[in-house]
Amino acid sequence: MKPDFSKMNRQELRAYVLTHREDDDASEALIKRGSSNSPKFRFPQTDEDLKEMEMILHQKLRGGEKSI
Repeated sequence: MKPDFSKMNRQELRAYVLTHREDDDASEALIKRGSSNSPKFRFPQTDEDLKEMEMILHQKLRGGEKSI
């Protein structure tokens, strides 16, 4: 019998996932929960937005270096 993931806090759920790596339902629950510390980005609406998002992704992939 699986635990009720909705009753676990994020830390408990993460610990469960780390010890039950084969449990796809638990992994999905953790991913869906997200993190309040994660930055939020709006979906690109214009070509300029898309270019800005592309630049942000390139910076993240390069470890924070600015690319122009």
